[in-house]
Amino acid sequence: MRKVVHVVGARPNYMKATPVILGLERHTHIEQILVHTGQHYDENMSKIFFDQLGMPEPDFNLEVGSSSHAVQTAEVMIRFEAVVEDLQPDLVLVYGDVNSTLAAAVVAAKLGIRVGHVEAGLRSWDRSMPEEINRVLTDQISDILFTPSDDGDRNLNREGISSKKVHMVGNVMIDTLVRLLEKARQPEIPELQERFALVTLHRPSNVDDLSVFRSIINMLNEISGSLQIIFPIHPRTRKMITEGNISVQQNKGFIIRDPLGYLEFLWLQEHATVVLTDSGGIQEETTFLQVPCLTLRDSTERPITESLGTNIVVGNDMALAKEEVLRILNGNGKVGSIPPLWDGKTGERIAGILAEES
Repeated sequence: MRKVVHVVGARPNYMKATPVILGLERHTHIEQILVHTGQHYDENMSKIFFDQLGMPEPDFNLEVGSSSHAVQTAEVMIRFEAVVEDLQPDLVLVYGDVNSTLAAAVVAAKLGIRVGHVEAGLRSWDRSMPEEINRVLTDQISDILFTPSDDGDRNLNREGISSKKVHMVGNVMIDTLVRLLEKARQPEIPELQERFALVTLHRPSNVDDLSVFRSIINMLNEISGSLQIIFPIHPRTRKMITEGNISVQQNKGFIIRDPLGYLEFLWLQEHATVVLTDSGGIQEETTFLQVPCLTLRDSTERPITESLGTNIVVGNDMALAKEEVLRILNGNGKVGSIPPLWDGKTGERIAGILAEES
């Protein structure tokens, strides 16, 4: 019997880990242990995601909570090390690019335990993003790397990582979307109109810089005159609206809601006229759903969503964002295609590779 430890820390990790966990269930010679670092500390929202995704309850919850990047990473390392020394797993699987990803990978590597990175090879080439640091360092110390697209393979090759370690398997987040799309359910928004823009904002570069944040909100205020805005708001983003005294024209044309469960948010993505976001995963999901996406960042670590998909990176150019929204409303939005291997079977492919290795 071989032991595989899955490490999740924030909501996007849940969507990435679930397909691999389900895929490995068929291989009875592999014992799976799930460690939740508690990096995402909203207990109610975490429970909703675990329940909706059909993910097993974690075997360990490190309850790290929120803090600075250094403190959070250090706390995960301290608490995860004790778990790993007790379990002595054969492989630690980490997902994505959050602080828990890097922290768990470092612990395992220093203890001589193999590390697998799911969603490896993504690069924005912007080292001011904490996630970029996490991606680069995690890939360098991983023993087996699962990439979602061929640009990931090229990036890893450029950084000197042996192709023998790298497997292009597709996108695990799309597995979860495919599995649950039929279960997506309309959220309770009585004022919801037939055409609407779905908005998500959480990155510090957008919400902590008040001049940038104010320009984004002003742009959304203007758009709301011709297209309804639905904005499930991240707690830090709501806090900055209050602290920055930023004016939001909340009415039937601009609706701010608390964060939603995965199934409710998926329904909104599927039915949106356009999505405006600074999230990486949403760029991928909208590409699969063939929904126009405008990314409010200067770069993307998922360029395939631009080269093949429906995504357009508009940065902080709010005039361009408004122009693209108008183009979409006039029926001239970008039309993309679905990247190779984004077929809902990535978790099975990862499980098959891991089973062969054991």
